[in-house]
Amino acid sequence: MLQSCPVLARKVGSPVYGAQHSQVLYTSNLPIVLHAKLRNGSSRVQCSTAASTTMSESSLASRQSPVSVIRKIRESLVTGEKSAVEITETYLEKLKEREPHVRSFLHVSEKALQDAQELDRRIAEGGEVGPLAGVPLGVKDNLCTRDMPSTGGSQILRGYCPPYDATAVAKLRSSGAILVGKTNMDEFGMGSSTEGSAYQVTSNPWDLSRVPGGSSGGSAAAVAAGQCAGALGSDTGGSIRQPASFCGVVGLKPSYGRVSRFGLMAYASSLDVVGCFGNSVMDAAILLEAIAGADKNDSTCSPQGVPDYTSKLLPVDNLDSRPLAGIRFGIITETVGDGVDEDVVSAIRQAAAHLESLGASVREVAMPNFSLGLPAYYVLATSEASSNLARYDGVRYGPRAHGEEVMSMYGNSRAQGFGSEVKRRILMGTYALSAGYYDAFYKKAQQVRTVIQQDFKNALQEVDLLISPVAPTPAYKIDEKMNDPLAMYVGDLMTVNVNLAGLPALVVPCGLAKGGTCGLPVGLQMIGPAFGEDNLLRLGHIFEQTLPTCFSAPTLLGKQ
Repeated sequence: MLQSCPVLARKVGSPVYGAQHSQVLYTSNLPIVLHAKLRNGSSRVQCSTAASTTMSESSLASRQSPVSVIRKIRESLVTGEKSAVEITETYLEKLKEREPHVRSFLHVSEKALQDAQELDRRIAEGGEVGPLAGVPLGVKDNLCTRDMPSTGGSQILRGYCPPYDATAVAKLRSSGAILVGKTNMDEFGMGSSTEGSAYQVTSNPWDLSRVPGGSSGGSAAAVAAGQCAGALGSDTGGSIRQPASFCGVVGLKPSYGRVSRFGLMAYASSLDVVGCFGNSVMDAAILLEAIAGADKNDSTCSPQGVPDYTSKLLPVDNLDSRPLAGIRFGIITETVGDGVDEDVVSAIRQAAAHLESLGASVREVAMPNFSLGLPAYYVLATSEASSNLARYDGVRYGPRAHGEEVMSMYGNSRAQGFGSEVKRRILMGTYALSAGYYDAFYKKAQQVRTVIQQDFKNALQEVDLLISPVAPTPAYKIDEKMNDPLAMYVGDLMTVNVNLAGLPALVVPCGLAKGGTCGLPVGLQMIGPAFGEDNLLRLGHIFEQTLPTCFSAPTLLGKQ
């Protein structure tokens, strides 16, 4: 039982939806423990035995809230407490130390220390310091990087080195970030566990026998394991939000068009979004502010100006006792019903109770067409994928297979280069677009998409934000669903509709479910109106900073 675990965080101080939910425990953003450890030089994560007992009400005022690791790093650099080289060396050491266990990186940068030295030189000369100066970050392997391989997790791009940076990557560099490597992913983003990578399977730092989620599982695991201070990912149907929930970190999927897709390897172009992972909502806000904005290279990127996201994220000491008074939250009814793990539902109910304790009103909001989103998504996504992946033919990118003629060379290159899940989705999409089936599948799916968009529009006129679980279960065992693709597809039920509607969504850790040595993280998904990231981040920050918690550490880190 979870209660017997000596290293855990227990929920305290807010109303409970019935005694049957009392076994669900709140956790904070676990990487805070790790980064605190890195700063003070300890060789082991220290977990107080008091963590297994309930905190008193008086201790809540003095508890440690999740901190911005990115701001701490930048401050230590600007004040001269540490150099960029020292910061980078610390993270690279931890990356290499933990990589054999977590396997979150496909490539580690050979230029990271060189870039850190150059940053130190500019600082010494009095040069301008960017908002991400000295911050070690990971980049998902489907975002092009000019100085590192970019394979999209696929053998068909093995060894491919782009001649340019993706716009989001270029903006990180211009903000002073140190890119430490490329993170593992499901091949071309097609998967929900990172088991679909052509190179290796990434493990969840909370329990190495479990998946980190996908397809951005490498980025989420790297942040959770402290291998980098933040990371970029991409989200086509939940590929940032589900790994964030599984790994106990903050994940942000921006509105469609908020961040340029230039340099992102296309899976489904009308659904793909570049987003980020962080140790706190503040970190996610800093990263979004750095990568968002118009781009002449992407016609789908919005020309809207980028707000100052961080200015509205107030310290917990500046909040009054009811900081959410007048804010309306709606729990999507269809996401907390049958088929959802009872611990997941309990964590979401208790998160709702905490929101109410802060002055917000919370009620259930029915979206009767919600279940139609999943089949519509898989028709649209696979159709677009069958078109987008036609470019990989062995001629322009990656290895080329032998063939007696051009068509056989194409076929052999694709047969050898693509994995089974990619082939499956190409076949599904090609079928949906074929003559005689277009109206029955693709056109119908587009009509369903319009219905989903209208449902969200109606719901967000009744409430300020919608909330839901991210997935029906916490992280599951490696290999548990690899031979049952339909079971894995169903895991996207709570996330794909947000992509169909083009809305922003934020995932914040809110509890623990039973499983593993010390529990498995559960994330709360917050969904807002299009281009409403500023309010979404503000409310998510208040929730995160006021959640009554004490700290825990993953099994992997606790053994060090």
